[in-house]
Amino acid sequence: MKNNNIKPIKRSSFRDEVYETLKKAIIMLEFEPGQRLNDKELAEDFGISRTPVREALKRLEDEGLVQSIPGSATRVALLDIEEAKHAFTVVAVLHSLAARLAVPSLTEREIKALETSNEALRISLEQHDVANAIEADEAFHGVFLNITGNPEIVMALERIVPKIHRLEISQFASIKGLQSVEQHEQIILSCKKGDSEETARLVEENWLSLGELLTLNKDEVK
Repeated sequence: MKNNNIKPIKRSSFRDEVYETLKKAIIMLEFEPGQRLNDKELAEDFGISRTPVREALKRLEDEGLVQSIPGSATRVALLDIEEAKHAFTVVAVLHSLAARLAVPSLTEREIKALETSNEALRISLEQHDVANAIEADEAFHGVFLNITGNPEIVMALERIVPKIHRLEISQFASIKGLQSVEQHEQIILSCKKGDSEETARLVEENWLSLGELLTLNKDEVK
């Protein structure tokens, strides 16, 4: 189960760094759905004791990215279509709310940030670069989240969005080209008009359309 992306940790924040490293590996499918996670082996890879690894795995289990069955091994959670459908609904509403609250405070600087992130998304999609595409999309919607400054929205999204990203990565080839880029362009135009309600509607549609695209298959994705 050796993972070359895991290196010994030199900093003191073992628990948080182990958590972030494992979370990224799970989201990026470096650890495959259903793959067994052995805390002893992971601790050896990190070059630390087993305690921070166990704490990180427990945290990931609470977030639904890891499954631990009594008397059995700890494993990466499977990709579940029904769970993803519910997640997309919640994420769409939360991002829509953030956009509605943010639009009145948008400046030219934030509009430029939206345009820059959307261009980065376009380039990433054209290059079939899933990691940078997700990063660019997060940066786009992050503009609204940063302006809104509502920690409850941010915390709720941090718990749900990783499940969506795993599904995006697993089915990246099925994403229809620049559809999201075009939707973002409409969102930017609405922002420039200062129309909070239209922007909120477009943001919600953006997330729901992606959800529909990625959850067409009702069977569990493995």
